[in-house]
Amino acid sequence: MNTIQFQTGAKKHFAANAMAPRAENPTDAAWLVLEAANDLGDQAAVDACRRVIDANLNGTIAAPSDMHLVLEYFR
Repeated sequence: MNTIQFQTGAKKHFAANAMAPRAENPTDAAWLVLEAANDLGDQAAVDACRRVIDANLNGTIAAPSDMHLVLEYFR
């Protein structure tokens, strides 16, 4: 493999995923968004993150609207 091709591909992959939380673990994403929302004073997002975290800790499923907010917050 050519090093130039590798570097270009690596940059594209990194840039696309740099700010987006990983969907594999919604709780980790919720903690990241919670921190950012606290810094920005976004109370609606803070509440949604807390509901997602609580649902995960209780073994239940979080509301789809809360999950959407958490997973799309940085986009």
